Amino acid sequence: MSDWDSRQYLKFKAERTQPAIDLARNMAPAGAGRIADIGCGPGNSTAVLRGMFPKAEITGYDSSDDMLRAARESCPGADFKFCDAAKDLPSLGSGFAAVFSNACLQWVPEHQKRIPELLAMLRPGGMLAVQVPANFGEPIHRIISAEVSSDKWNGYFPHPRIFYTLTPEEYCGLLSENAASFRMWETTYFHILPSQDAILEWYRSTGLKPYLDALPEEKKPEFENDVMKKVREAYPVQKDGTVIFRFPRLFFTAVR
Repeated sequence: MSDWDSRQYLKFKAERTQPAIDLARNMAPAGAGRIADIGCGPGNSTAVLRGMFPKAEITGYDSSDDMLRAARESCPGADFKFCDAAKDLPSLGSGFAAVFSNACLQWVPEHQKRIPELLAMLRPGGMLAVQVPANFGEPIHRIISAEVSSDKWNGYFPHPRIFYTLTPEEYCGLLSENAASFRMWETTYFHILPSQDAILEWYRSTGLKPYLDALPEEKKPEFENDVMKKVREAYPVQKDGTVIFRFPRLFFTAVR
C-alpha cells in the first residue's frame, strides 16, 4: 500500500480525534512519565495527549513519512519517530508510563504477539490504551467487501485485504493472560456528515485506500461509482440534507 495521505485523513479531523479524546480520558494519570503514541498519524492524537498530560514526555510513532511530516508541522516541540508497529515495538524499549494507540492496530498483523509486546513496553503499573474500529457489520464495510469480491472487480484484487482486528472475546482472553487488570467497552459514534459523498471521502483515506491503490488509474472512478450507488441506498439523506454515519469503535485499557 502506498504512503498515507495526511491531508485526506484530516478532512474529518474532529470526528477522527474524538475517539482519541475519549480513550485518553480513560487513562490513569501518567504524571511526568513517558508516553508512547503508537500510530500517531498526523499528530492529532499526540496533541490530545499533550493537552491532558502536560508533564509527560510524549513521543509519537508512525510508519508513514507523510503522517510524520504532518505531525511535526501541527505539533511543534513534540518528538516524532518512525516505527513499523508490525516489527519494531520491541526496539522502542520499556519503562513507559503509558502506551496509547488510537485507530492504528487494525492495520497491524498478529495481535496475539503485538498486545504482549505493547504491554512489555510499560513500567509495572503502567497503562496500555487502545482503540480500534469495530464497524465490520456497518453498511459501508459490507458494501466495499461485496464490490471487491464481485465478478466485476475481484480480478483486480488477487491479494484481498486481511483484517487483523480480533473479536472482543479474543481480546478479553489475551488481556486476561497478559495484564494485571483491564477494561473494555464499545462506543458507537453518530457522525453527522454533510452528504452521502462525504462517506466516500472519509473512506478514501482508510478502508478504500488499499483497493484504490491496487486499481489502474482509469478504473478508480468506476469502482468508486459502484460503491457510491450502494452507499446512496444504505445511508438515507435526512430532512436537513445531512447523513447519519454510524461508526462503532472498540476500546480497552490494560495495566501491566
